[in-house]
Amino acid sequence: MTMNLLRGARSLLLPSLMALAGCGAEDISLVPVASGQEAGPAIQRFQEGTNFNNVIAIPPGAETLYLSGAGAVPKEDGTWGNMEEQAIQIFETYKTTLEEMGWSLEDIVQVRVFALANPDGTLDFEGFNRGYRQFFGSDINPLKPVRSFVQIAGLVREGWLVEVEIRAARMPQ
Repeated sequence: MTMNLLRGARSLLLPSLMALAGCGAEDISLVPVASGQEAGPAIQRFQEGTNFNNVIAIPPGAETLYLSGAGAVPKEDGTWGNMEEQAIQIFETYKTTLEEMGWSLEDIVQVRVFALANPDGTLDFEGFNRGYRQFFGSDINPLKPVRSFVQIAGLVREGWLVEVEIRAARMPQ
């Protein structure tokens, strides 16, 4: 009975989530892209945009992994790098961490980004996206997570331009 309730709730919830997530993006797809096991339930991705999906449905029984906010570390010369360089460094670190734990970039289902504007008030959003696109919707990882990108007033670490946290999910093997 519980399984039937879960299936019923999912069939009602998913269309609602898709309607709420529709943000007017011009290049979204309503066709789900499944990832995970081919037999049985799979993680489904909907409304694929240029850099992320608007909706990802994770079925009951999925394994999840949460990685707390991370930022860049100073280079050998003491500088921190620009937004693109920091994004690349952060996702390289996450890639290594995930692989050491037996996970992969393809398992990432959510990315939350907190970013600072430059002293002149401009935010290097495109610089972040250039670094990000090397890891998502790319040759090394064709999948894209859902994503939030928030400009904030400050980060706890001097030198950070961006802090990123991720959530990963996969179906048990």
